[in-house]
Amino acid sequence: MLGIYVRLLSLLNVYRWCTQHQLITALLALHQMNTSLTLCSKVDLKLRNMYWIIGRKSQLPLANKLLVYKAILKPIWTYGLQLWGTASNSNIDILERFPSKVLRIITDAPWYVPNAVIKHDLQVPSVRPEVRTCSVTYHARLEGHPNYLATSLLQQPPHNHRLKRYYPADLATRS
Repeated sequence: MLGIYVRLLSLLNVYRWCTQHQLITALLALHQMNTSLTLCSKVDLKLRNMYWIIGRKSQLPLANKLLVYKAILKPIWTYGLQLWGTASNSNIDILERFPSKVLRIITDAPWYVPNAVIKHDLQVPSVRPEVRTCSVTYHARLEGHPNYLATSLLQQPPHNHRLKRYYPADLATRS
């Protein structure tokens, strides 16, 4: 992973037209992409370890399988969810696949049942509303924080939306 950063830095160092803000933005975008892939690999590994208890052939009742998902697997992908407001839609879609996959395994649903129906029947929210609520509550807590440095995190640079850049505060209004 460090090699990718070094190659990116050397590439940007060759082209001197790059400003410091562009360099930081490029590094954050690369880190966000790597974070989503790393997060997916972590939760997939945990799912493989827990498959014997929540898998299709497990004798555990559905309510207990759902409890295992909510207590063990969900906290892995919700860790740091407040900061996913800067993630692109494709990275959030990557993150969306895991809960759908787990809920399909838990319920032993056939291929023709849509994921939305499974989530509705189990009363499990989708990833996008979960990201939105966590991000909004995080920003509400930051607004009332006594430390002025924490409140300065909410200030955004001038909007330059032609690059389709997302800011955490935009998450509440983003579709």
